[in-house]
Amino acid sequence: MKTPALNRRQFLFGVSAVAGGMLVGLPELHAHASAGEVTAWVVIAPDDTVTIRVARSDMGQGIFTALPMLVAEELECDWAKVRAEYADTNENLSRDKPWGDMATSTSISVRASQEYLRQAGAQAREMLIAEAAARWDVAPDTCSARAGIVTHSATGRTFRFGELAAAAARRPVPEAVALKHPSEWRLIGTSAARLEARPKVFGEPIFATDVNLPGMLHAAVKNCPTIGGSVVSFDRAAVAGLPGVRHVVQVGKDAVAVAADTWRQANAAVEALPVSWDESIGAGVTNETLRAMFRAGIADPAAAIGHRIGDVDVSLRDAAQVIDVEYEAPFLAHATMEPQVCAAQVTAERIDLWAPTQNGEGTTNTIARVMERDASQIFVHKLQLGGGFGRRGLAQDWARQAVQIAAQVPGVPVRMMWSRTEDFTHDYYRPMVLARQTAGFDADGRMLGWKVRISGSSIAASLAPFWLREGVDNALMDGFVEEDMPYAVANFEVGVARRDSHIQVGFWRGVNLSQNGWFREAFLDEIAVARRIDPYFLRRELLADNPRALATLDAAAKLAGWGKPPEGRHQGIAIVEGDDAWCAQIAEISVTGGRLKVHRISCAVDPNFIVHPDITMQQIEGGIVQGLAAALYGAVTIEDGRVQQTNFHDYRYLRMEEMPVIDVALVPSLGRYGERWGGIGETGLPPLAPALTNAIHAATGKRLRSLPISNHDLGA
Repeated sequence: MKTPALNRRQFLFGVSAVAGGMLVGLPELHAHASAGEVTAWVVIAPDDTVTIRVARSDMGQGIFTALPMLVAEELECDWAKVRAEYADTNENLSRDKPWGDMATSTSISVRASQEYLRQAGAQAREMLIAEAAARWDVAPDTCSARAGIVTHSATGRTFRFGELAAAAARRPVPEAVALKHPSEWRLIGTSAARLEARPKVFGEPIFATDVNLPGMLHAAVKNCPTIGGSVVSFDRAAVAGLPGVRHVVQVGKDAVAVAADTWRQANAAVEALPVSWDESIGAGVTNETLRAMFRAGIADPAAAIGHRIGDVDVSLRDAAQVIDVEYEAPFLAHATMEPQVCAAQVTAERIDLWAPTQNGEGTTNTIARVMERDASQIFVHKLQLGGGFGRRGLAQDWARQAVQIAAQVPGVPVRMMWSRTEDFTHDYYRPMVLARQTAGFDADGRMLGWKVRISGSSIAASLAPFWLREGVDNALMDGFVEEDMPYAVANFEVGVARRDSHIQVGFWRGVNLSQNGWFREAFLDEIAVARRIDPYFLRRELLADNPRALATLDAAAKLAGWGKPPEGRHQGIAIVEGDDAWCAQIAEISVTGGRLKVHRISCAVDPNFIVHPDITMQQIEGGIVQGLAAALYGAVTIEDGRVQQTNFHDYRYLRMEEMPVIDVALVPSLGRYGERWGGIGETGLPPLAPALTNAIHAATGKRLRSLPISNHDLGA
């Protein structure tokens, strides 16, 4: 079968290159461009339509709007005429990475791209102005651009961008361009119309689940019930005659799959397929055995030290009072609305994937390695993601399986999709982690020292061993190490003991801060009780030398009316910095007859600069909702090596009637304390759990040191 004549633009948005379009980008890109060729960041068509390339992946966080806004601000185009499309992964490799890093994780999209995207817009603007000035035989500095039009100030003469684009593209790209001061922004900082909204509202096919290629088969997968196990044998003949079944194949060492005319036929067949598995790797493994392993880790005197101030052991030895407690965070699943899915077609000449990937280059490199092909033969057609949260970044198992299935039916496109059960039971889970925290106080209640020991499985060991330093995963200590431990403590030490198992772990929204933020901020409330001080004022005291954090904390306290909740309600507070953004939250709750009710979450966030306020608010709200669901119910349990949760009936998410009021105050410091841009996608989640458990203590006197909350009796 021939490869369908379907290119990425036709498939995604129906946007095609226009002859004579304008090609602009960073200086080194222009040398590769030729007339009519689409490359770099901006294409301006004769009708003034501006197409802006997006190198990162949109999984609902709004960067299909936010990143083009950064370009358009400096370009001075008409936002109503802007379109966006994904930059091509294969072209990025063949052109020596003109779009740079295409990975999308750790709230990186805006904060890591903003400078060069604004530069690309400014370069394009200067090229358009230079072309117009040459036509008028005037100096470029007598001309200006606004809303897609270049104007000569003295005479009022104008050219539309579309009239100038083809010729301007042949001009040299200016290497040095001046960027606007934030006070001059007209688009950045506004809630401009979202470019990706219409396809979602009207159900247009933009997700991998929507892929429908000529002659396509549908594949369902059954993975070994124990992660890390393998296929021993399977009876292909037992299901070969079922309706619609075309192929029954093994996928790698650990899975089988059925390809059929429809996905329901494929899934019914793969569920009926007799398979013998080798599950010995998980024998006897449970949450209890893992807990014992991690508990031994936090007691290990050989723990790697990540940050040390003073001599904490001496301070604890001399203390009149000591708090010594253990916290535990569970494994968490991603539970994306779109299960793992990918379409693939394999021929002798090329491999095509239609992929909901957070890392197009990672997908390319994974498939090139697995299939022993040159990366130039891999064509990844990026689609929007029905949820990512780190699941579709470095973890590329879904892409590998799709290609391994398609390779066994060469020339035929195959769309592989996991069932919800496979998605829950074969995730790359947020790690289960234990933390032992010890604090010592003198006779007057002053804190002398704070010691932290953390033990859990390493995400780096699971997905990126090259990140380890002499076997140590320093990210397991995020929130406690020097660069992100905000509190001034005279004697402090954090150490980590890595303990890995066959349960694969991976990035989750907020990554290690999602548990370490809770460990730190919940324990700080214990310190406040020991010191007999209000937890808000303790934080103010310890953040006295951090004006940005202090301003964020104060904004949240003001928004919530700290210390004055309605009768019968109680408050808890927390503040966590992640990805150069500060976020403070206050949970307002009540507990009646042991029943918890979350009434309100008040949140203040300072990412330094904000591109799109509505998107920012939505991302913070989304993080709070996900964090609340995880804190209340989230937990993956292991029995004899197998994950027990299989769907939303036993891995609960928040229900409509449980949704609290969420108030968000955006308090961007606009560079007053430094120019680093902060992230938004993960920022709203880490403070939620500690604010909530701190509020529960205020209401009940009970200190919860393990999650989820639903495992605890909150009664009298």
